[in-house]
Amino acid sequence: MSDETTDWLGGPGENERPDPVRAARGHAKPALPRRFYTETGFSEEAGGLRLTLDGRPANTPARNPLRLPNRALAEKVAAEWAAQDTQIDPARMPLTRLANTAIDGVAPRHAAVVDDLCAYAGTDLVAYRAGDPERLVAAQGAAWDPILAWARDELGVQVILSEGIRHVEQPPATVRALSDAVAAVTDPFQLAGLHTLTTLTGSLLIALAVLRGHLTPAEAWAAAHVDETYQAEVWGRDAEAEARLEARRSEFEAAADFVGARR
Repeated sequence: MSDETTDWLGGPGENERPDPVRAARGHAKPALPRRFYTETGFSEEAGGLRLTLDGRPANTPARNPLRLPNRALAEKVAAEWAAQDTQIDPARMPLTRLANTAIDGVAPRHAAVVDDLCAYAGTDLVAYRAGDPERLVAAQGAAWDPILAWARDELGVQVILSEGIRHVEQPPATVRALSDAVAAVTDPFQLAGLHTLTTLTGSLLIALAVLRGHLTPAEAWAAAHVDETYQAEVWGRDAEAEARLEARRSEFEAAADFVGARR
């Protein structure tokens, strides 16, 4: 992979001097790098399958091998690169971005990522319920109560519910059990996916349910967006909001691929 593309995907290059003009217009969309390759693929290496561009092995922005843990992910990442036009647009490459994150950011910082995820144990989306209207209360219960039942049976956690936004302290045993479940995820690809699922939904429980195969990605997405679905049904759909939601869904589906990387 050329230095130009690698540096653009991950930030300024190692030898790139700060550009005060560029910094002054930091709100502007950066110029996209040109596509410099014709063919994409992957090659088998010890530890995984490495992306290749015109037969040359590709690296992450931190110059680590861009290596995927299984053929399914390798094929999807190669397809992202193949789908680029005359320019390379990382906004259309959620799997590649997440792979870079797993390799460059999560693998060397496992403990810090685990700690960040464990903070969600006390603020999970499914613990905070609406008091009204009745239709929304029922929708939340239908979507979230089965997740709580699964978490009780599978993880041994008892979640205390709260009405509205009033903070509720979860039992220490619940926080500890959820923290243990996160700490047990040692694979950087799965942990990167779990982190993305959690931050996109606000629910560690939903993310863990996807990781352990209890929820499909579609089921998890629907459960995480009960409130948005209700609002759209009551007030109608907003095209701009729908577009933002669809972009987030692409990130969510990429993360779901990653949490299943070692299953």
